[in-house]
Amino acid sequence: MGYLRAQATEFLRALRRHRESGTAAGTAPATGTGGGAGAGTGAGARTGAGTRTGAGTHAGAGTRTGPGTHAGANGTHGGPDQAPPPADDVDAARALRRAARRISATLHTFQPLLDADWAEEMRPELAWLSGTLAMEHAYASRLERLLQALHRLSGSTAFPAPRPVGRAAVTATVPPGGSGVPAVPAAAHPASANRGNLTVGAAKAGALLDRQLTLARTRAHSAALQALGSSRFHAVADKVALLASEVPLSRTGRAAAAAAGPGPDAAPVDLRPLATAARERLTDAVAALPLVTAGSPYNAEALVHGLSPDPAPHPQDAPWHQVRLLLRLHRYALEALAGAEAGDADDRVDVRLLAAGEALNRHRDAAEAAAAAAQAARTPRIAPATAYALGVLHADQRHEVEAARYAFQHSWRKEPIRLP
Repeated sequence: MGYLRAQATEFLRALRRHRESGTAAGTAPATGTGGGAGAGTGAGARTGAGTRTGAGTHAGAGTRTGPGTHAGANGTHGGPDQAPPPADDVDAARALRRAARRISATLHTFQPLLDADWAEEMRPELAWLSGTLAMEHAYASRLERLLQALHRLSGSTAFPAPRPVGRAAVTATVPPGGSGVPAVPAAAHPASANRGNLTVGAAKAGALLDRQLTLARTRAHSAALQALGSSRFHAVADKVALLASEVPLSRTGRAAAAAAGPGPDAAPVDLRPLATAARERLTDAVAALPLVTAGSPYNAEALVHGLSPDPAPHPQDAPWHQVRLLLRLHRYALEALAGAEAGDADDRVDVRLLAAGEALNRHRDAAEAAAAAAQAARTPRIAPATAYALGVLHADQRHEVEAARYAFQHSWRKEPIRLP
């Protein structure tokens, strides 16, 4: 299982970059009481279990409370005069999530070859870590998507710019001599007469969404800081460090490894049956989708069923979200196969799978944005014009859901296209 070890090494490398970028940004003075926790792995470092690894990485976390809050977990400073952290910090967090997703997916797909108890213990921890680190970026992207949609629908420029929070601050482009707040693009044309009602409430709708989603993003940022400084995270880092040196195999996995033969020139363990099973699960899930309806543009299926007064997500989105997860498992299984069969490049990149995955990502983003607009519209005592603007925004995002379904079925029914 060289793919698992490679992803564990990527995880530890991203963790090292994360710590180094946090240390570089953590030189600002801070007051208050401090406490820290660290988990290190490397050629000369021991894990919490007392086992040496050769991954050559070190993970550390420290937090301070007070007016000048400092968190060594990701190098972010609190306080009104905080400086934006380096872009390397965001890139390292993204690489950390990427490696965690791939390790978790591999544990799921190839679990019969792995120690069952160990895999069942690792998977939820990796899912927790990946989900916690992804929430801040998700809220920031959702806010940007909704504000841009309001701008497009109303033709107005009177919307608040998304406010940087924590690591998300590095994504804001600051012009020379500017104030540090990204400006909303100017309207391509003035609001027409038939947009009058929408324009009246669009500014207040944008301000309401900005308040709600910025608050949620701030809480997600704090949750990420707490997660990266927790003993739970350090336990995960220690286990991944051990995985980088040795993969715990089940009896079936040990037998398959023994049959492949010892030594570096041994044939890799045959992963194709389990990868084929992952592909079949994806195929069955796609067959259950209403692709015939989705194949007709402007079928309004996503909009009609999305107008339910129930605040819970509509059940029609769940099968599409499940297909997205199964498609990701299939892609990662192909990556594991490509890693095991270094000479076979046919399965490395499938353009059809990439296009289908992008369409399902847009489907998820639009569905979550529509849910956020609906939630904002349920705010008590908002003006009718604001509620109207949020309703139009909700309908627009449900149309985006429909467009993403159309794009998915269009790409899925194409013949596979491989890139060398």
